[in-house]
Amino acid sequence: MELQVGSILEGKVTSITKFGAFVALEGGRSGLVHISEIANTFVNDVHDFLQEGQTVKVLVLSAENGKINLSIKKALPQQERPASRGPRPGGFRPAGASAPRPAQPRSFARAQQPLPPSGDQSFEDKLKQFLSSSEGKMADLTRSSDGKRGGRRRR
Repeated sequence: MELQVGSILEGKVTSITKFGAFVALEGGRSGLVHISEIANTFVNDVHDFLQEGQTVKVLVLSAENGKINLSIKKALPQQERPASRGPRPGGFRPAGASAPRPAQPRSFARAQQPLPPSGDQSFEDKLKQFLSSSEGKMADLTRSSDGKRGGRRRR
């Protein structure tokens, strides 16, 4: 029996590794749920989300050369998934692209403020917060070092 990419199946977790979990499917086949496909939040340890013998619903991502890639988070109903936020400010820029200028100059004191506790934030929120803080510090550092580059000419 050939598995259809995009179909949702039920399987049983047979083993857990540091990079994911193997799930037994119908017909004696098994597939891998990579650690990045287990939950919508950052997964440091697979054991925090899955146990051996647990029955899970999985979505078939691909089935090539006898290897079956599965996803638990994409098998969740649409309302349980966080909404896509689109491009984030301060995100990836191609090489050579200049960073947009902030509307107001940032003060160094604001960049040094401690970050609020991040107990229930998702990985993306933590990363966004770090990038924002880092960009502010880099802008202040660049601004303070611009006048020290030896722009004078000798006569």
